[in-house]
Amino acid sequence: MNREGRAGNDSASQTGKEKNKWQKRIIQYSPAKGSRIMSEAPLISVEEAQKIIAAFPVNVNSETVPLLTAQNRVLARDSTAPFAVPEFDKSAMDGYAIISGDRSPVYEIVETIAAGTPPRRSVGRGQCAKIMTGAMLPPGADRVVKRECTIEENGSMRIVAEDRNRNVRVKGEDIQVGQRVLTKGTRLRAAQIALLASLGIADVATAKPPRIGILTTGSELVDPGTPLGPAQIYNSNYYSLAAQIGDCGAAPVALGRSADDLKPTAALISSCLTRCDLLIVSGGVSAGDFDFVPTAMQQAGVTMHFQKIAVQPGMPTVFGGRGDKAVFGLPGNPVSTFVIFAVFIQPLIMRLLGHDFRPRMAKVTLGSGYRRSQAARSAFLPLRLRDGRAEVLVYHGSAHLHALSQADALLYVPAGQSEISSGSTVDVRCL
Repeated sequence: MNREGRAGNDSASQTGKEKNKWQKRIIQYSPAKGSRIMSEAPLISVEEAQKIIAAFPVNVNSETVPLLTAQNRVLARDSTAPFAVPEFDKSAMDGYAIISGDRSPVYEIVETIAAGTPPRRSVGRGQCAKIMTGAMLPPGADRVVKRECTIEENGSMRIVAEDRNRNVRVKGEDIQVGQRVLTKGTRLRAAQIALLASLGIADVATAKPPRIGILTTGSELVDPGTPLGPAQIYNSNYYSLAAQIGDCGAAPVALGRSADDLKPTAALISSCLTRCDLLIVSGGVSAGDFDFVPTAMQQAGVTMHFQKIAVQPGMPTVFGGRGDKAVFGLPGNPVSTFVIFAVFIQPLIMRLLGHDFRPRMAKVTLGSGYRRSQAARSAFLPLRLRDGRAEVLVYHGSAHLHALSQADALLYVPAGQSEISSGSTVDVRCL
């Protein structure tokens, strides 16, 4: 797990005594006074935060790479077919090629045609060609009788059972010459790679994977594999973010760790922005005495677009930009980091890849009811899916990685909704 900041900060609920439920205090640094002061920043909705991020301009760079290198990348240009598919009329079965309507009692076998070997002779009435699956149909023939419906003897073939199918794949029935087969923005999975290979395409223009920098903060963090000292914890957030970035098809860039100190953090953020296309800073965004990241971002020249989201987990999330570089500051709690990435950062990374991302959704039945006492913020809850039913996992808050590791999906509960009854049909976001 990663740094948790003040106990309960990320999961604290708002009370009716607050004058404005859409305002939260934030800490900023006052250079004139040499100290930190309290100020107000708007607490925006999930939907508003998503709109702000969606409006951030991106540049998509492309490059041509070998076909297998293109796996999981995004197509930078439409792909069109250089030839028809099938390329010629071909047999869909092992059998005998004949003329439709020829009712001869016996057919002379004029040749045997293997796949990859062009026919040498044409077929007339009372004649057939023994043909293998995928082989080119000989001139004159327009039907194949499958082998199971025939008997072959002494160089001849007789049809002994009815075969109502034509068993021929006609030239161009799948794809026409020049037809667009894949559109720009398509994610190249195994099926798309296979299609391009079948069309003889060895190299493909794809979006160049953006470099996504990861900077973690926290003097208490050590890397896995290193013995823990007193009051130290393992830096899980780097590994979580790097894995999620890799799943997007982007390139995670390790930019090290910053101690809880304002000026070095600001200098490091500024330096990191020259080495990546998008920067994620993990930790240091809450209201603790050593949470300097929002102020450090501003000192590094980042224009802040929002600094709080009415969401649980992940309320202290901040977002800004310097030039064409986007910067996110995430809460250090590991579940917050994971959820905020999935909901807010992944769509922006996919736009950098030229892909119009849509989360995979599913309709499921909630096996047991859900209720919360405070509903001022939207919430994302970990769910386990089994046979079309969903159960909210026992969840102890935004540091509970074990519950997240058991989850198949996230249930979105909008602000203002405090209860979902058992048996309700809900839309969930698949992980």
